[in-house]
Amino acid sequence: MGLYVIKRVVGLVPVLFGVSLVTFALIRLVPGDPALALLGPLAEPKDLAQLREALGLEEPVPLQFWHWLTRAVTGDLGTSLHSQTPVTDLLMSRLQNTLILSGTALVLSTSAGVVAGIISAARPRSLLDRGVMALSLFGQSMPSFWLGLVLIVLFAVQLRWLPAGGMFSLREGPSFLGGLQHLILPAFTLALISTGVVARLTRSAMLEALGNDYVRTARGKGLRERVVLWRHAFRNAALPVVTIIGTQVGFLLGGAVLTETVFAWPGIGLLMYDAIGQRDLPVIQGGTLFVAFAFCVVNLIVDLTYGLLDPRIGTS
Repeated sequence: MGLYVIKRVVGLVPVLFGVSLVTFALIRLVPGDPALALLGPLAEPKDLAQLREALGLEEPVPLQFWHWLTRAVTGDLGTSLHSQTPVTDLLMSRLQNTLILSGTALVLSTSAGVVAGIISAARPRSLLDRGVMALSLFGQSMPSFWLGLVLIVLFAVQLRWLPAGGMFSLREGPSFLGGLQHLILPAFTLALISTGVVARLTRSAMLEALGNDYVRTARGKGLRERVVLWRHAFRNAALPVVTIIGTQVGFLLGGAVLTETVFAWPGIGLLMYDAIGQRDLPVIQGGTLFVAFAFCVVNLIVDLTYGLLDPRIGTS
């Protein structure tokens, strides 16, 4: 098991290097001048040249990448061009908010998706099964930004049950109840698409597990159907479900960019969205690398969970 963990950790290095290289290259291909975006269109050419030199933009692109990469390895992701704040500090100040949103959405999508998939598999081709799968397909088909706008119009504008955006009320200030009310719409928006994916895969895995001999044996012993479903069938169908849940974490982190923008949720996604509009290259590069690192860590945890659920994997 120890060798298995080492292999997985070492495998993260080329992935993160590739993500940083591709991100750096794509940002350099985007039209626009960071110095011009920072100083404005009325800036003098001399001032623009001095700022480009100070930012290292006059250096060859491979050398720029090397300097940035060597600093990133030590945890230095640069300084924001817009706020003059270290990128690491900006990311860490927004990390908690993104974790609250993504974590809530993950809990909602996992619990609802697993339960829906098991219920559908227990009654295949029934009206309930068809209804759950139709709702899952509908949820997967809706873009998160469109769903977010629809929910804002319905629950915030028309019914006035929930706030339209932000993390707390400016009038009342931060509070647990206020934060919970502000969390409902963005968390539900982010969770709905992922719920459909988890439900469909859980159903497929459960149908395969329910067709095995050990399930028929358990039923032949007179065990309750609930015990057969959860203790016998779902335990053996858990591996593909764990896989899709792990990949959904990356989807939730990526989807948080649009969701946080629609609901003005002050997380990493909104930070990166603002940085793109401001051509704040260090924040874009650092934020992308940070999200990629988080996704790789989640995949590593999924791999280790595989080893716990099936010890044979840890020996491969």
